[in-house]
Amino acid sequence: MNKISNFGIFTLLLVSSLTIMVGTVIAPSLTGIVKNINFGFSPSWLITLPSLGVVVFAPFVGRLINKLGIFNLLIISLVPYAVLGVLGAFITNDYLLILNRFLLGVVTVGVQVSVTAYIAAFFSGEARMKMIAWQGMSIELGGVIFLGIGGVLGEMNWQYPFYVYSVALLCLALVLRTLPKPATKIQEKEAVLSTNKKSKLKVRLIFVASLFAMMLFFVSFVTLPLYLPESFGFSESKTGYLMAFISVVAVISASQMPKIVKKIGDSKTVALGFLLFTLSYAVLAIAGTISFLILMAIFMGIGFGFTIPLLNHMMIEASTLQNQGKNLGLYSMGVFGGQFLSTFIEYISDNYMVVYSVSAALAIVIGGFVLYLFQSFIKS
Repeated sequence: MNKISNFGIFTLLLVSSLTIMVGTVIAPSLTGIVKNINFGFSPSWLITLPSLGVVVFAPFVGRLINKLGIFNLLIISLVPYAVLGVLGAFITNDYLLILNRFLLGVVTVGVQVSVTAYIAAFFSGEARMKMIAWQGMSIELGGVIFLGIGGVLGEMNWQYPFYVYSVALLCLALVLRTLPKPATKIQEKEAVLSTNKKSKLKVRLIFVASLFAMMLFFVSFVTLPLYLPESFGFSESKTGYLMAFISVVAVISASQMPKIVKKIGDSKTVALGFLLFTLSYAVLAIAGTISFLILMAIFMGIGFGFTIPLLNHMMIEASTLQNQGKNLGLYSMGVFGGQFLSTFIEYISDNYMVVYSVSAALAIVIGGFVLYLFQSFIKS
């Protein structure tokens, strides 16, 4: 099997950042976008509707890997990603925009599953965990860059953040230039010879943990763009900077995640991540100064770095080459399903303090539940 060059690794990490960009690039400018197009539904839907597209089509896309191949699936996902993303700037009809955002999610799952499958195909053991950690770092670093750019462009014109989706065309050029095609026949042979069948229960638990981890993380992304201007008088760019800071912390914590796993194990690291989500929302519920917001951002970023990248790696480790595509599709359903579920948190109350208090309570309960199940039924 061919090895991936350093330039190819850079390409994989850049493409990975598209998965966070699908919703967050327009987040800082959400208020301006809704005002200009007179969007008649909840503003947060514009951020989370792509997640619904992922949830609905992830099972089908996951199975397409075995038919189309990793390389081909990635190629045919990047072009419509760019087209649908930019097209959102010119749609003023509510229902067409909903359909556009939904379809954008459909191609996003193709991007995520194929990139992760690339990592699984070309790396193993500690090298694979390191790459998954780097992938998590690149996703959040992309959040830093795209949130900052989205906030600045949104102040210039509400349509400009949508143009950032054209970055997918640059990714396409790099993929064609730098990535080798995985040796499918060798993989199939290895899959037949493999006798190490992973627990279905573990796969399901990873799915549930991914679902709730991303839901808790994304509650901040769907509420802060509305909460910060209302309660702190933040501009769109300032909102983008704070949300980008969360991503910076997530990048740093993801880089340290493999070290934490070596010391306390994967299940305890995931539980620690949920505890940090609890602390972040507890702080946010009483936040009255900028200092509290910064503390919240630190806890939130570490929570992400200790959960989502690690759960991604755990799903790969729990898979064989025969069911890898299916399981990665299930993981995508969990991650993006969590993003979509975060939309409904606002229906709990019009009071953000109540919303954040409930989120804190959910995080501690879910974290304890996940830790109990992993340690009771599945050895870390």
